Amino acid sequence: MIFAAGLGTRMRPLTDNRPKPLIEVAGRTLLDRALDAGRGAGASRIVVNSHYLGDQIGAHLAGQDVAISDESDLLLDTGGGLRKALPLLGEGPVMTLNPDVIWTGPNPLIALCDAWDERMDALLMLVPVQRATARLGGGDFDMDEAGRIARRGDYVFAGAHMIRPERLAGISDQVFSLNRIWDVLISEGRAFGIVHPGGWCDVGRPDAIPLAEDLLNG
Repeated sequence: MIFAAGLGTRMRPLTDNRPKPLIEVAGRTLLDRALDAGRGAGASRIVVNSHYLGDQIGAHLAGQDVAISDESDLLLDTGGGLRKALPLLGEGPVMTLNPDVIWTGPNPLIALCDAWDERMDALLMLVPVQRATARLGGGDFDMDEAGRIARRGDYVFAGAHMIRPERLAGISDQVFSLNRIWDVLISEGRAFGIVHPGGWCDVGRPDAIPLAEDLLNG
């Protein structure tokens, strides 16, 4: 599942006339880079959700073996968006990917699949805050020796994760963030993390684009 429905407000003015996933970094759109990661990990189905300027997302994906989960009527946030897309995705566990990041090194989705085991209901890809290029603010999570995560620490959520989709049924709201599920799973000791060993850049603002291109060229 690739999250492409957001409004891209931090990326204005570049997103005034196009959705953020169609912004290019080093000559390739963020969405195409995310699709490369999904295909490279052997994903059996790929779904992209759309809302803001969704017709452009649809046109970009035309002719590709990618399903679109249409949120044009209501932006559902990450949790609600994933739950709506589940009929298109099939049985889990499910991988999710934010397209507005640049990675170097191993494919993060392959790493998540390799690390997944029966202890887990969610597995988050993390990067140390000191290696989080263009990140504003501190970390999101701490992690113990067994890989279980807790809130507030020196690791940043890197925008890729795996989850057992049946856990989404516990939220009654239509619009909700995956953070609500993660908090439940953290309390149960069922949320884990692994650390990406390569480079990572948050491409959330226009000034981050040259930083991401430098990372790719490095």
